[in-house]
Amino acid sequence: MAARRTHGMTGAPFASAIRRLREAARRGRALSATLAGVTLLVTALSGWLALQVYEQRTEEQRRQDILAAARQSALNFTSLDYRHYDRDSANVLKGATGDFKDQFAAQTAELTKLVAANKSVSQGQVLEAGITRADDRSARVLVVADSKVTNTAAPQGQARTYRLQLDLVHEGGRWLTSDVEFVG
Repeated sequence: MAARRTHGMTGAPFASAIRRLREAARRGRALSATLAGVTLLVTALSGWLALQVYEQRTEEQRRQDILAAARQSALNFTSLDYRHYDRDSANVLKGATGDFKDQFAAQTAELTKLVAANKSVSQGQVLEAGITRADDRSARVLVVADSKVTNTAAPQGQARTYRLQLDLVHEGGRWLTSDVEFVG
């Protein structure tokens, strides 16, 4: 009988080597699965964080747009000059909508006569503005504005401070003033 050559490997060490190889393969698959899971988790977390940043930027831009529209509306409302009141009232109407726009437009002819008769000039300046509430379609903003008013009764001018509550609505991609109230 011829002796079998095992090239230096006997049965037990060969089985042990196979077990080690199989264990290494299992660890490799487990490591691959773990890395895939971690990659998926990191990707999902990155996507969620990117969405949060996008939403914050969108919200901040909306707030800035609301404040800019309210400041401009208050400035237009507190600035007028009898020499070009048609232009000044048109500026108010450009940033207005709804009942406020209708009421202001209906009073423009009478206001034009009154402003011209008194030779009124008012230069407004917005001091502060803050949003009290806002959503995607509407907002309420409180504005503090000063103006120096000159007219026939006060040729040297009078300083006036206005506290305004402006309601705005989002229409046609713009924030427009739908109501103005003088408060406190």
